Amino acid sequence: MHAVSVATGLALFNALPADEARAVLLACLHSPRWARRVADHRPYPTVDALLAAADEAAYDLGPGDLAEALAAEALPPLPPGTYEAAHTALRAAHAAYEARFGHVFVIYLGDTPAGETLDRLLEGIRSRLTNDPEEERVLAAEELRRLAGGRLLSRLRGAQDGTTSHDGAGRGA
Repeated sequence: MHAVSVATGLALFNALPADEARAVLLACLHSPRWARRVADHRPYPTVDALLAAADEAAYDLGPGDLAEALAAEALPPLPPGTYEAAHTALRAAHAAYEARFGHVFVIYLGDTPAGETLDRLLEGIRSRLTNDPEEERVLAAEELRRLAGGRLLSRLRGAQDGTTSHDGAGRGA
C-alpha cells in the first residue's frame, strides 16, 4: 500500500463502512468497545479531532476492556543483531512483570530511536516492576492509549499493518 497524506487517510477512514472502520481501529487497540465508540462518532473533521476522540474513548475503558486490550499486545521485534543474552533478559523481565501484575507489559516506543529500543524496554519494565498494582494499571492504560494513537496515525498515513517498528511491547520475546 502506498503512503497517503494524513488528511487523505482521514477522509478514507471517515468513508469506510462501520465494520471496516472498527476493524481498522481494532488493529490499533484491541478493544471492541473503544473501536465501536471511535467509529460511531465519524466523520471527524480533522486528524486532531479523531485523535482526541480516540484518547477520550481510551480513558473511558473499564478494567475488562483494558485486560482484553492488554491480552492482544505483543512484543515488538528487537533490532537485528540483538544478542541472545538480551532476549533472555527481556523474557525474564516480562515473566517477572506478568507474575507481579497479571497482565502483559506495554510501553509506547514510537519516539525511541531503533538503536535504543532494547535499552528503553528493559529500563521501562524494570522501573515499573516497583509500582504498586493500581499505579501500574494506570500507567499500562496510558501506554495503551499512546500506542493506539500512534498506530492510528500510522494507519492514516497508509502503513499496511498500522504499527511502527517500535510501537509497543507485550509478551516475552
